[in-house]
Amino acid sequence: MKKYVIAGAGMRGYYMFGKRILAEEYKDYASIEGIYDINPVRAREFAKDCGEIPVYDDFDKMLKDVRPDYVIVTTVDCYHHEYIIKALEAGCNVISEKPMTIDHEKCNAILEAEKRTGKQVQVTFNMRFMPYMQKIKELIQSGIIGKVLTVDLEWHLDTRHGADYFRRWHRYIEKSGGLLLHKSTHHFDIINWWLNSYPEEVSALGTRNFYGPVREERGTRCLTCRYKDTCEFYWNIEDGGDPFYKRFYLEAEHEDGYIRDSCVFDESIDIYDNMAVNVKYKSGALLSYSLIAHSPYEGWNASINGSEGRLEVGEIYSGHGEEDNCNHIKFYNRKGELITYDIPKLKGSHGGGDDKLIRMLIKNDIKDDLGVFAASIDGAMSLLIGAAANISITKKQVVSIEDLLKRP
Repeated sequence: MKKYVIAGAGMRGYYMFGKRILAEEYKDYASIEGIYDINPVRAREFAKDCGEIPVYDDFDKMLKDVRPDYVIVTTVDCYHHEYIIKALEAGCNVISEKPMTIDHEKCNAILEAEKRTGKQVQVTFNMRFMPYMQKIKELIQSGIIGKVLTVDLEWHLDTRHGADYFRRWHRYIEKSGGLLLHKSTHHFDIINWWLNSYPEEVSALGTRNFYGPVREERGTRCLTCRYKDTCEFYWNIEDGGDPFYKRFYLEAEHEDGYIRDSCVFDESIDIYDNMAVNVKYKSGALLSYSLIAHSPYEGWNASINGSEGRLEVGEIYSGHGEEDNCNHIKFYNRKGELITYDIPKLKGSHGGGDDKLIRMLIKNDIKDDLGVFAASIDGAMSLLIGAAANISITKKQVVSIEDLLKRP
């Protein structure tokens, strides 16, 4: 029986880890022995729903009292490194929500602490656990398209999901690193994993033209906005379909002042909503990547071009075509043939990936032939693409990953 504690009582910590680890199938494998959050209301609500686990207002005291085997870090991204390093130094292994951290300085500090303490950091890249992503990995690994030469990946966030990043703390680059860290680290990791290679050089462009102060009709927050009846981005935190938001945020905001339904057109927003990134890999492959946060529909599409053929893949999550029960892979070979692979969709969040990830973390009873477990170096290489992209946008230059990474 392994003992776990959680730092960060927000939505990800609650739904991904708190509720899942307490499931009946894990009762003989894991127990959650403590929850810490800077907001005591949020921590108490988390504890109440997760078996009345002990609540701590001091992270160091929780480590000392519980002496956990694992610390799960699901705090605001910019603080991940603080809790990860403290946990490592206390003799604990760490499970970190992505991104592992938001810039190269913090990344290097984590890697140094891991080497110094001998403990390990795992990063929760749930996309690696999705059957669709795994089938793509298998096909590339089989050599069916030969040596991978280029990858083109477009990711579209719709104005439900995408807009939500501009309501909450993710809207500030100092908190989240922007979407190139908080969101794109998933996408960069899956490309790194598919290619079995690490990035070498990064160049990028970014703009903010859809959210931020682009309209006069705006307020401070949705709850008190006088334009709520006419704004298509109005979101009701009191009755938004899930009582979690009211309990964990609205009724907790007096403790720390955090407003969960801030206006998406606020002038203080400083992250990008349109991003384009080019990456050169050590393998020689080139990645062309784009992310927009205001699409009419949500989904992605990619082409993977090799010396022996081409794979075309993608999904639509909302807006158009999401009723399909299968994912599809198209393989075009050099003989003029098209071969299609149909992969049934699993139920559950993130294409069934979340449940599989938790099972691997807690029970570890499934053979890992594809290398789905992500270590700290995988977390580093995915976040460093985003960090390098941010630097490239600011400085208007190509950024070397080796210049950012101090290998321990």
